[in-house]
Amino acid sequence: MTFRILTTTAALALAASTAMADYSLTILHTNDFHDRHEPISRFDGPCSAEDNAAGECFGGTARLVTAVAEARSRSNNSILVDGGDQFQGTLFYTQYKGTMTAEFMNLLGYDAMTVGNHEFDDGPEVLSAFTDAVEFPILMSNADISGEPLIADKIAKSVVIERGGEKIGLIGLTPEDTDELASPGPNVIFTDPSDAVQGEVDKLTEMGVNKIIVLSHSGYGTDQEVAANTTGVDVIVGGHSNTLLSNTSDRAAGPYPTMVNGVAIVQAYAYGKFLGELNVTFDDAGVITEAVGEPIIIDGAVVEDAAVVARIGELAEPLEALRNQVVGNTAEAIEGNRDVCRAMECSGGNLVADAMLARVADQGVQVAIANAGGIRASIDAGEVTKGEVLTVLPFQNTLSTFSVSGDVLLAALENGVSEIEEGAGRFPQVAGLTMTVDPAAEPGSRVSDVMVGGEALDPTATYGMVSNNYVRNGGDGYKMFVNAADAYDFGPDLADVVADYIAEQGDYQPYTDGRIMMK
Repeated sequence: MTFRILTTTAALALAASTAMADYSLTILHTNDFHDRHEPISRFDGPCSAEDNAAGECFGGTARLVTAVAEARSRSNNSILVDGGDQFQGTLFYTQYKGTMTAEFMNLLGYDAMTVGNHEFDDGPEVLSAFTDAVEFPILMSNADISGEPLIADKIAKSVVIERGGEKIGLIGLTPEDTDELASPGPNVIFTDPSDAVQGEVDKLTEMGVNKIIVLSHSGYGTDQEVAANTTGVDVIVGGHSNTLLSNTSDRAAGPYPTMVNGVAIVQAYAYGKFLGELNVTFDDAGVITEAVGEPIIIDGAVVEDAAVVARIGELAEPLEALRNQVVGNTAEAIEGNRDVCRAMECSGGNLVADAMLARVADQGVQVAIANAGGIRASIDAGEVTKGEVLTVLPFQNTLSTFSVSGDVLLAALENGVSEIEEGAGRFPQVAGLTMTVDPAAEPGSRVSDVMVGGEALDPTATYGMVSNNYVRNGGDGYKMFVNAADAYDFGPDLADVVADYIAEQGDYQPYTDGRIMMK
């Protein structure tokens, strides 16, 4: 009898412990990959085969395949998700649009991704084809797509997947200003991220789902706001701001994870240099009891998958002649790092702005503005190839010329510096003018001492300008240019303009000269 009682007691204890059992999940994540299928240098640009063989390169899909497989082997319960912006950034996107991206994301076995703004770079058409090609859900909660037939039935606001016997709710977010950042067309209406997330959380909760992950291509700052302004979210997997969160790197913008209102926020820089690995434990009520992890550096120590290397080589063959064309030399590295170029004058910004202005100076153009968000990589010292220039300027933007009054030009400069603290791509790299910027001042009153051609800006004068067609048509908040006079948006490709400028220089010397003074 005593044995029976002990057995029954033990059984009851076991049943109780089973009912209250913790649930552990490994969340593997990427963001802002930007078609960096081949290994990249420490400047986030192309890396030579010699340097790759020497172990000096990072990332690449072949290494990512290995890293994901190894990470999965460390966990008996994992998912792989993406925080958006798989598209755009190399010749692979120029050549294949989303088809190559879909092939490798399917190979990697992603469970879901959110829509990044660059997924709209070629309009809903390319995104629609991509959704048809992938074998996992694509999510976006904060947009009304009902009026856009190309994607209306192909992108969900949220989805429920099952892993390890538990239901997990996944919600997508894209930047609220995607209509300024890309080309979604007039039929896609973007909405507030916090409201959209809360709406989906409420629906998922009603379905009995108590483990909810937001895939957010909205930036580190917005992710913290969403965490603070909502209830029911457990994890936010971020993107868009290319933020490195880490507990070991002195370059990190915050801890991994960053905890806000009980929500674990993670992001893993960009370009495939890291694979995020967050280990989360939930109690029976779906509340996080532990969230630990660290982005895994995808460096030369990670072995490349041979079959993937071969497939990428096959897909790269049509690109070789173009990318290997040497256009000139640079005595030093040309700075294109987003942390620099979106906050101050940088040598890469000067190169692009100078090249634009030089191309049209004979047309009476006085000022060039290049949005720093269009500069996507640095160039290391030595030979400069067309492929490197195309990696820096991958968007196939064309040169635009137009005329504006001095007060409109000042408004444009104020727009450009209005979101410095957020690292926004609208920051203006300039040529033909100088200015002083006070980041501590209120947006709209940060620019002073503007000089054009050595003379003070005249609000009533007319100035000839050059930029790219994206900015001229209102991208990155430059809506004051939309109705500009004498607009011509069909000049040469910006990458060709810069490549030609470097070729004319022969041996290019990168520089900054104080044209943008920061207080």
